Parts: sequence; C-alpha cells; structure tokens
Amino acid sequence: MRYARAQDILPVELLCQLQQYIDGAYLYIPRKQENRLSWGERTQSKRETAARNRQIFLESQKGYTVSELAETYFLAEKTIQHILAQERKKQ
Repeated sequence: MRYARAQDILPVELLCQLQQYIDGAYLYIPRKQENRLSWGERTQSKRETAARNRQIFLESQKGYTVSELAETYFLAEKTIQHILAQERKKQ
C-alpha cells in the first residue's frame, strides 16, 4: 500500500467534502473488487510456502517426526500437523 497526497490527486471540491468527514486523518480506500489480488500473487510467497509444505510432507514420509520438523522449519508442532493433514488430502 502506498500513500498519495489527496491535494495532489483529488479535485478541490472533493477534497473539501472529504475534509468535512475526516479532517487531517488517514483514509484507506480499498481496491475495486476486480483489481484485487489474492494472497501471494504479488510475490512468490504462495509458491514458496507450497514448496516448503510439500518438502515437510516428503520429510515426514521419510520418518522425520513432527517435533523434528517443527524445529527444522521453526514452526509450531500444530502447524506441522496442519500442513501434513492438508498435504495428505492432496494425495
């Protein structure tokens, strides 16, 4: 999210109307529904997380315990269990 100066982009009339409601405070204007991106589309986060989760699953298949995986990946044991359950569903 980036900030834009209202006086640089809005017509004076609209700026005056907005000041009646929110004088000097920050205002968040959400994206249009059709312009929204789902989580991870802007970066590689979604792909990286999926690859990590797949690796966790494969390592569990090799015999690594939930505790060992949690320590290796710096995640809670519950998170590892959740990842393993999700990966099993994909099978």
